[in-house]
Amino acid sequence: MLLLVLMLSTVKGLAQAVPDTARIKVLNDTTILQGNLTHGGIDTARQGTMKLTNIDTTPALVHKKIDFQPNPKKAGLYSSIVPGLGQLYNHQYWKIPVIYVGIGVAAYFIKDNLDNYNSYHNAYVGRISNPNAVDKYTNIYTTDNLKQLQNDYEKYLDLTILFTGVGYIAQVIDAVTFAYLKNFDISRDLSMRVVPVATPNGAGLGLVFNIK
Repeated sequence: MLLLVLMLSTVKGLAQAVPDTARIKVLNDTTILQGNLTHGGIDTARQGTMKLTNIDTTPALVHKKIDFQPNPKKAGLYSSIVPGLGQLYNHQYWKIPVIYVGIGVAAYFIKDNLDNYNSYHNAYVGRISNPNAVDKYTNIYTTDNLKQLQNDYEKYLDLTILFTGVGYIAQVIDAVTFAYLKNFDISRDLSMRVVPVATPNGAGLGLVFNIK
């Protein structure tokens, strides 16, 4: 009986002396995990702070150059009101002197033809009204010559006015056309290639045009 009591006491002491390794392991793992999470959180926060610090928060100012695109209606209206004003609106400054040189030449010929027509016409009418009338063309031109010169300069005057009108319309059309084609792509990206193509009747050759 005494031997049984001694054996039970020994087993109980050994049970108390041996540590619970499973519980210790769980506690150790939990501690390590918490430590990793703590350090990892700090590192993550530090990395996030570094990333935020490295971000350039200054707004980028992007300046994009926009090509001027004139309005064809406005260009035509301006040129019809004042010749050359449409070219000024289109920024075609070099055309303005050309237009006004043409206007000056047209005005000169209109005035010259009109003066000559009036001079010969008045002399011709004066001689018809009075056969003995004396004018600056006496002994230079006959009455028939005066009539012919009058008709010639009348024709020249009509042609000069016609050409002036054509020039006026041309500068209006020029202003409208340039306004339409101001930013038109006139690059050299034009090509033609011969490539095989499939047709319902079989294979063949075809032309491919590349136009931009």
